[in-house]
Amino acid sequence: MSTFISTPLFGGALIVDLPSNFADVSTIRQVPDHQEVFLDKDGFSSIIFDITERVGLAGTGPAIDGAALTTHLEDIVDSDIDTVKVWNTSNTQFSKLPEGTPAYTLIATQTPPPEPGSKNPDFTAIVLTLIRLEREQTDILVTINVPHIKGEYSAEEVDMQMGKQGKLIENAVEYAARIWETFKIKDWGLFNEV
Repeated sequence: MSTFISTPLFGGALIVDLPSNFADVSTIRQVPDHQEVFLDKDGFSSIIFDITERVGLAGTGPAIDGAALTTHLEDIVDSDIDTVKVWNTSNTQFSKLPEGTPAYTLIATQTPPPEPGSKNPDFTAIVLTLIRLEREQTDILVTINVPHIKGEYSAEEVDMQMGKQGKLIENAVEYAARIWETFKIKDWGLFNEV
């Protein structure tokens, strides 16, 4: 079971509980103003909060919001979309956001083409949550990247086809669930600035 600490984001405009073993990347390198990035001090996982302009058509619903989720996933993986497999997509409820705020989460894996002798991960699991703030014309993305590097995980524990996620992905889902429970917008004026 992970321990979590209340963490201010974007100068305290947002607040969320994050795993205590994740460090703020901005203390060691520059991060774009619209992002907050945290790295696992004991592994290779990262959690990224990204405030972006709202994509897609006006309104909300499975087709409009599903298309927006796909657009954001394609932006994250860039031109490598053919290496991505989405395993699960679901509606997501945030405990501390206004009732009815559209939010969705997907779990995907990205498998790079094999390169002999490469230090590339076998695959990277992606837990991507999209929060849609139509009035603010904003999408907030919470991306948990979980590289699976040979020797750092037990291959027998992971079989996405059979629903076996393995410890690293299970941890990421636990982090996501805590974010859904604790993510709070303290200063809505943030969305006028970004």
